Amino acid sequence: MREIGGEIGAVLFDKDGTLMDFQASWGPWAASVIARICGADAGLSAAVAQALGFDRSAQRFHPDSAVIAGTPQEVLDLLSPFFPEAASDRLLSWLEPDPAAFVPAPVAGLATTCAALRARGLALGVVTNDFEAAGHDHLSKMGVAEFFDTVVGYDSGFGGKPEPGPCLGAAERLGVAAGACVMVGDSLHDLEAAARAGMIPVAVLTGVAGAEALAPYAEVVLGSVADLPEWLSGR
Repeated sequence: MREIGGEIGAVLFDKDGTLMDFQASWGPWAASVIARICGADAGLSAAVAQALGFDRSAQRFHPDSAVIAGTPQEVLDLLSPFFPEAASDRLLSWLEPDPAAFVPAPVAGLATTCAALRARGLALGVVTNDFEAAGHDHLSKMGVAEFFDTVVGYDSGFGGKPEPGPCLGAAERLGVAAGACVMVGDSLHDLEAAARAGMIPVAVLTGVAGAEALAPYAEVVLGSVADLPEWLSGR
């Protein structure tokens, strides 16, 4: 395992709300999914939106929405009572964005930040509760895939956050000791997974949760990943 004298050797990132602007990326998508699967049934549309913690008029998720940090299975569990005759694979197909139409919105300064971190000799990885293939696709669409050494998703064989398995799996893939990894995320799931994996938990405010909710569980709360290079320099 590559460990640089107790120094940080790798930075792991959550994807949605950390590398991507969650609301700008997923709000319009959620509105279109609800409209497509519920059709003209206004009552069903309202009930599904409530279950998903989604404000249709504003096209924004509520802070306590299970979709924000949840796994695909958790979202399926929310939808299945409304569509009891639909098979799981059909429900899942409803949730998969059209790759040709979905455009992830990167947080400001993402490419510059990734380049700065790589210039320090740091390995970079993504740990997401989305599918691994989706993670690769979104990094490519945001123009930063070249900076990342690995993507661990919900279906990569390590489980989902807040369990520590995905973080540990990413560290193993990178050849970096867990204690030499920073895990950056916008939700309590991310920070809990980092702590349980023995990593340094760093919170960012580009998701839905506020600083007051994240601070007790993070070594530091940053405005966004763009603040990482300066924080690392002063650490």
